[in-house]
Amino acid sequence: MAVDECSTGACDESEGARRHWTRPSALALGVGVAFLGYFAFALNDALAKALVVSFGVAQVVAIRSVGGFLLLVPLLVRSKSKLFTQVEQPGLQFLRAALAMVDTGLFYAACVYLPLADVFTFYMAGPIYTTLASHFFLRENVGWKQWIAIIVGFLGVVLALRPSSEAMSFAAVFAISGSVSYSLAMVINKKLARTSDAVLVSYQSIVGIVGAGAFSIFDWRPMTMSGLAAMLLLGLVGTAAHLMLTRAVKLAPVSVLAPIQYTLLLWGIVFGIVFFGDYPSVTTIVGSAIIVVAGLSIFGRQPKMRGTSITQIPLDAP
Repeated sequence: MAVDECSTGACDESEGARRHWTRPSALALGVGVAFLGYFAFALNDALAKALVVSFGVAQVVAIRSVGGFLLLVPLLVRSKSKLFTQVEQPGLQFLRAALAMVDTGLFYAACVYLPLADVFTFYMAGPIYTTLASHFFLRENVGWKQWIAIIVGFLGVVLALRPSSEAMSFAAVFAISGSVSYSLAMVINKKLARTSDAVLVSYQSIVGIVGAGAFSIFDWRPMTMSGLAAMLLLGLVGTAAHLMLTRAVKLAPVSVLAPIQYTLLLWGIVFGIVFFGDYPSVTTIVGSAIIVVAGLSIFGRQPKMRGTSITQIPLDAP
């Protein structure tokens, strides 16, 4: 076993100073990479909202998956990953990938009809659903303070729905169902903690290509080269953003990075106004604030596993 010379007092002052500055610099880098990753996700989703107006949702998801897989191929080759010969819990792998595909498809379907900020609001309730699912499927203990946060978070979702005769529109159902699918995928992801990130996303891309490709037969629309390039770019940017967040988790504690995911709400409002002329309602803003407070409260009390929690940086934010 290697011995840390600094712990024995053997390291010199310059090395001690270097070690002292490594941690804060890594923390700052991790935070910066996380901000950039979420910005890329939001920009990616704004592009997706523009694309699903002209192309079928399944068509966009399928070609997006191709673009994402193209970025992963060099990583898989370099790591000599045995993608198809050594599969950890194949049933769970398939279920997680299928849920992620459904999550992405429903997110895009909701974007056809709802402002970007509204869809992000429903998805920010993900940690609340994940905590609830972990109680029933993973038998994790949920304290009374977490139950209160869950109830408050649901009230935030209801408020964001703007209770009316149109509250349960298909678009709202798409967004809420997609958020639940995302949360279930996160719970399964905890069961697959030993599987490398690149392998997880590769299976997700493959299932997306095959599954969404099959559904796209029913709504395939003619493409121009620019349309094809934009959909491939969607996958490249989304996968790159995911890899940035994975790197951020390795550089900084998840407890520091978790609140940064809520910047998606800010970017959703900004991009919605700039690109689509969508201004969020007062109820959406208030509901978003309630969801954020409830989510952060739940995260602060989340049971730990190897220094992380089940509400850690999402494996595939839509």
